[in-house]
Amino acid sequence: MMTCPTHKRCHATYALAEEALIGAHVAYRYGKGSRPVGVYQCDECGQYHLTSQGEVNPRLQKMLEEGQIQKQKEASWWEEKFKRK
Repeated sequence: MMTCPTHKRCHATYALAEEALIGAHVAYRYGKGSRPVGVYQCDECGQYHLTSQGEVNPRLQKMLEEGQIQKQKEASWWEEKFKRK
């Protein structure tokens, strides 16, 4: 995995970074203002990073509005619950 002078996690493509952004929202509980909302290409390394600044990623926004993120959270919760049995 490539490292960046900014010490942020690198993603090789915009699409991979966008998947990581959505995955983070499924995996974690974020409060207002403390969550990643977008993807940008780094001037230092040329890779893509997540950011909590700026406009909300359109795909993420749509998934939040349609309740898809919450549905995926619930599915993950049940999946983990059944794995433990």
